[in-house]
Amino acid sequence: MNLNIASLFTWQNLMNLIDILIVWYIIYRLILLARGTKAVQLLKGISLIIIIRIIAGFLNLHTLTYFVDQILSWSVIGIIVIFQPEIRRGLEHLGRSSIFGGNTMSAHDSSEKMVEELDKAIQYMSKRRIGALITIQQNTGLEDYIETGIPLDADISGALLINIFIPNTPLHDGAVIIRDNKIAVAAAYLPLSDNRAIPKNLGTRHRAAVGISEVTDAITIVVSEETGGVTITRNSQFMVDLTREEYLKYLRAQLVPVEDKGPNWFQKIINKVWNWGSNKK
Repeated sequence: MNLNIASLFTWQNLMNLIDILIVWYIIYRLILLARGTKAVQLLKGISLIIIIRIIAGFLNLHTLTYFVDQILSWSVIGIIVIFQPEIRRGLEHLGRSSIFGGNTMSAHDSSEKMVEELDKAIQYMSKRRIGALITIQQNTGLEDYIETGIPLDADISGALLINIFIPNTPLHDGAVIIRDNKIAVAAAYLPLSDNRAIPKNLGTRHRAAVGISEVTDAITIVVSEETGGVTITRNSQFMVDLTREEYLKYLRAQLVPVEDKGPNWFQKIINKVWNWGSNKK
């Protein structure tokens, strides 16, 4: 029996492959969106229910199978209600994308502006020994910690960050959390680390910065109230007493994407389809 290799590369097979890749990508993005939130625990519960259903079906446990099927049949509505914050956040990301004519500022320019505003605040507070704790969300969601703070949803500016951390003001005690190049909240609570490697002379802000780095991939900046020194933590690592050149180099390397030289592959496909449709007219 001769196998026609060319038949494997039919248009339908290609579409099936694209279909599978798109679904897996959507699942991957949903997992990233849920990481670091209460949704992770709910997903574990749903997974347990599905495992129970499979086992019950395999063992012919009809009553348990019927009961679990009823739970799963109503789970779609429950998921929409339970995951409402995550769904809303995902739709907001989609609405801000350039394909829908959203913000025209490139990711490079907006991230560079964020670093510049952070630098203004850090320099001012460091020279005057004003304590500060600033956490920047990366891939892992920080919803559980954002919920503990006071919502701001404000553009990042050096003046605003300085004003937040001025001593004896209502918002100075706690962390500022930055998400999607916006100040999401101030006065948020972060978990404290029990790491014994943290020097004894470092205070609560530093322990909170290390603590959040142990459970998420967020970048956290600390300005010491005692010395004015600048510390950055990420992934359980902490860099103490950084110079301006050192922290700017690190922040730009981690936060500022390489400037695009042209449209990405997805945009190129959209442009080609659009041009083809226009020519057909």
